[in-house]
Amino acid sequence: QVQLVESGGGVVQAGGSLRLSCAASGGTFAGNAMNLGWFRQAPGKEREFVTFISWTGGRTNYGDSVKGRFTNSRDNAKNTVYLQMNNLKPEDTAVYHCAAAMGYRSNYANPNSYNYWGQGTQVTVSS
Repeated sequence: QVQLVESGGGVVQAGGSLRLSCAASGGTFAGNAMNLGWFRQAPGKEREFVTFISWTGGRTNYGDSVKGRFTNSRDNAKNTVYLQMNNLKPEDTAVYHCAAAMGYRSNYANPNSYNYWGQGTQVTVSS
C-alpha cells in the first residue's frame, strides 16, 4: 500500500513563494512507475488539476491557471516530488494534494486516473 504525505504548506502573502513536498512510502517511484500529480481544492469548489510529472521526470503538464508560476520536479532516489509555487495569488488558496498513478494513463488531469492520494496540505495566500 502506497502512502503519500504532503508538507510545506502555510500562509504567504500574494507574490510570495512556497515549495510543497510529497513523500511516498510503501513503494518506490521508479520501481512502480509512479506518475505523480498535484491537485488542489478550495472550499466550495471542485478539485482542480495543477500539474503532472511522469515517473521518469521527462514529461510534465500544468493547468492553465498555474502555467509560468509553478514548477514540479521529482527525486526518485528520495521518493519525493516537489511543487515550487512562485508569484502566488489569493486564488491559489486551497488544500493541495499529491496523487500517484501506477503506470500509464491517457489523461493525467483526470483525478480518476490516480490510485493513491495524500491527505493534503493547506496553502493560504493573503492579499
